[in-house]
Amino acid sequence: MIGLARMGASFAAAAASALLWISPVGAGPIGQPLGLAAAMGDLEPFGLQRTELWASPLLNKWLTLSRRLDDERVQLALCDGDRDHCVSPAALRLLAIVDQGRAKEGRARLGEINRAINLAIRPASDLTQYGEIDVWASPLVTFTHLAGDCEDYAIAKFMALRLAGIAANDLRIIILHNTTRDEDHAVVAARLDGRWLLLDNERMAMIQDSDARQVRPRFVIDETGISILQDQPLMAEVSSPPRERQGPGWASSRN
Repeated sequence: MIGLARMGASFAAAAASALLWISPVGAGPIGQPLGLAAAMGDLEPFGLQRTELWASPLLNKWLTLSRRLDDERVQLALCDGDRDHCVSPAALRLLAIVDQGRAKEGRARLGEINRAINLAIRPASDLTQYGEIDVWASPLVTFTHLAGDCEDYAIAKFMALRLAGIAANDLRIIILHNTTRDEDHAVVAARLDGRWLLLDNERMAMIQDSDARQVRPRFVIDETGISILQDQPLMAEVSSPPRERQGPGWASSRN
C-alpha cells in the first residue's frame, strides 16, 4: 500500500543473516496461549518463547542504536526537568507527546502515544531521507525530520512509553513478517493486564497480539537485547547439555 512506512530491503537481509546464527523459528500457530505461564502473562508476545541472539548483524545494529538511545535519554531527562532552557526542538516535540500519555492511565496511555506519534511522523523511506537503506534512527533524529519508516516509529514509541512510565519488562519491539506483502514490519508490543497490545504505525487502533492476521513474528527487541521468537524450544536446547557462548556458527544452521 502506497504511503505506508516499511522495512528496507537490507533489513530483510540482516534478518535472514541473523537466522544463520541460530535454529529457525518454528512455524506453528501464533496467538495461542501456552499453559499456565501464558495465563500468568510470563510469555512473550504471541505466546512464543525467545532465544537470545549472541552474534549477528541485526544484533550489532541494535547495540549501536542502544548507545545513541542512552545518550538521548540523558538529553531528554535534562529537557524534561527544565523545558524553558531546552535547546532541542525535537526533544520538546517528543516530550509533549509523553506529557499527553502521562495524563492518561492504562490502555488510554498506550493509545494516546500510539496515535500521537503516528500523526507526528510522516512515512518516508531511509533511501529518501539518508540516501541508504535500513537506517535505524534514534527518536530525536526522527523527531528532527518528523519522518521515518516503521522501525523509526517503533523506536520512538518505545522511548516515549518508557518516559511515560511504562515498565521496561512490559515493552517490546517486534519484527513481524507480513505474509501477504512478503515483507518485514516493526511494531511495538506493550503488556497491559497480562495481555500484549500491538502499536502499529499502519493503524491508529491497537489490537491484541492474538488478533493479528497474516503475520509471522520473527524477532523481539527490548532493553536486554534481541532474540528469535519461536513456538517451541530449539532442538539443541532439548537434546544437548548447556555449553558456553561461542563465536559465529555455534548454533545449528538452517535446515
